[in-house]
Amino acid sequence: MAVALDRDDFTCELGFAPHCDYGPPPGERTREKPMKLLRFGPAGQEKPGLLDENGVIRDLTGHVGDITGEMLGDEALARIAAIDPASLPAVDPATRLGPCVGAIGKFLCIGLNYSDHAAESGLPLPDHPILFMKANSAIVGPNDDVELPRGSTKTDWEVELGVVIGTKAKYVSKGEALSHVAGYCVVNDVSERHFQTQLTGQWTKGKSCDTFGPVGPWMVTRDEVSDPQALDLWLDVNGTRRQTGTTAKMIFDVATIIEHLSQLMTLHPGDVISTGTPPGVGMGIKPEPVYLKEGDVMELGISGLGAQRQTVVQG
Repeated sequence: MAVALDRDDFTCELGFAPHCDYGPPPGERTREKPMKLLRFGPAGQEKPGLLDENGVIRDLTGHVGDITGEMLGDEALARIAAIDPASLPAVDPATRLGPCVGAIGKFLCIGLNYSDHAAESGLPLPDHPILFMKANSAIVGPNDDVELPRGSTKTDWEVELGVVIGTKAKYVSKGEALSHVAGYCVVNDVSERHFQTQLTGQWTKGKSCDTFGPVGPWMVTRDEVSDPQALDLWLDVNGTRRQTGTTAKMIFDVATIIEHLSQLMTLHPGDVISTGTPPGVGMGIKPEPVYLKEGDVMELGISGLGAQRQTVVQG
């Protein structure tokens, strides 16, 4: 039987409060200059960069080899923050943006994590975070084309908050979980619903097709995000608003997700966790679902974290 979806009832239904306000995590070292880190250039040849306070992309080549796990700890980020952006070469704004984190380790995804999305899906709230993996070969830049796989008839959209791990996390408590976060980004968890639910097995089949993991445009360091549970999400298809949500509606908040996953596996710097989607996905549209077709354009974003834009093409 489905449990009640009223947010006020979450604590008694699930046995815990799904969200509370957090102060700075233990051990938090606040940098004077929060950063937006990114990667730019042709696919497979991306260079490290940052977005300055005027919205200009700056080239970090020579200071950083790449924006990968080894550069996401507090000390490494502090060294980057100490660089005067004005001293860095400006990059042509028309330059392609790649995934904001390179050499992503694990691409972990949480399913059915918004109360209102569970309601539109007609499914009960989960007792624990639902975990599935997305193949790293799905990862692309924030504005790269999204390919419809051959035989696809039910490719769908999902705007999600991405959490980038900055330091090793194993058996961490909820209270210390956010101190292991390097930053946050936008993820489009593109999904093929027939592959996901009808091809027998786990959701991974419908989540891992090539180009099904746009990440970016940049990673915003955690000190610029005062509360990851107070972010607005949105997604448009062909100019029509399809998704509107807030991370306040997460069933399992970011700290709880990190705590839970770290009991099951070690989280490493450069791992990315995609934390679930709000309502408005194509399969939930009434009276008939609406799915992506060739030529469609998805535009999506999260407050303070930037926006993505993808054109749908036939694979």
